[in-house]
Amino acid sequence: MNDELKIKMYSFTMDCKDPYELAKFYAELLKWEIPFHNEEWACVGAPGRSQGAYPGILFQQNSAYEPPVWPEVPEAQQQMAHMDFAVNDLEKAVQYAIRCGATMADEQFSDDWRVMFDPAGHPFCLCQMESVIESPHFALL
Repeated sequence: MNDELKIKMYSFTMDCKDPYELAKFYAELLKWEIPFHNEEWACVGAPGRSQGAYPGILFQQNSAYEPPVWPEVPEAQQQMAHMDFAVNDLEKAVQYAIRCGATMADEQFSDDWRVMFDPAGHPFCLCQMESVIESPHFALL
């Protein structure tokens, strides 16, 4: 018997008011699938992967969810985390994300990435990282 502790990343979980709507946005943005959803939860994962076999993004219904203010300002809801997505063409990725339902933040701090907001107001970044995209060691597609 092997008593070694094993821990695997299952998902990155985000609060929102409407899990299925937010899952549809990320499924379109990433060209992923929605393996399950109900009123309280929705999940997106890489195509062809069974739930739990590959890390996914899980959306949790929270009727009191308030989007964070970005950039941060004192006394306002702060972001607790954000996701970065590597892209090979930053401007095309920005336009694609907007067509999917994202908006671009008014303030930007680099020419190498763009801060975007998903339809629920969570910030995420599109990062010009062609070397990562082309690497045979980069697993998440």
